[in-house]
Amino acid sequence: MSPDDETAEIAERIGRRALATGLRIAVAESLTSGAIASQLGAAPEASSWFAGGVVAYAADVKFKVLNVDPGPVVTPRCAVQLARGVARLLGADITVAVTGVGGPDPDEGHPAGTVYTAVSHLSQEHVTHNVFEGDPSQVVDQATFTALRMLLSAVEA
Repeated sequence: MSPDDETAEIAERIGRRALATGLRIAVAESLTSGAIASQLGAAPEASSWFAGGVVAYAADVKFKVLNVDPGPVVTPRCAVQLARGVARLLGADITVAVTGVGGPDPDEGHPAGTVYTAVSHLSQEHVTHNVFEGDPSQVVDQATFTALRMLLSAVEA
């Protein structure tokens, strides 16, 4: 199975579980620029369970639209606040959010490939920190895959 097929299969599994449980899902994305939302939106019956997403690439969008506290945005705090903010904005039960440094250059003192991913569900959050290898498109692919795996784990719990 190719990585693209595996990513699509994970999104389908998320959708099946969301349909079975009545969960409404949303995403907040920074460095992935909508890649996670694209995978979820392409899954079967997405209009029944996928609320949508916000691509908050610029820091001021994170602050103004999703109520992230001003300051550094390559942090676990920012990832959690993105997840909470999109849940409030789109009325979602469970959300996933990513923030980090796609590259090729470092940012905020973090190397390229640094990614924080947060899942928020029922007022509980789980955050991971990864440093992915590769060019910016490879970092986006890896961050998207990781976010979908975390979301799948949360909806299956």
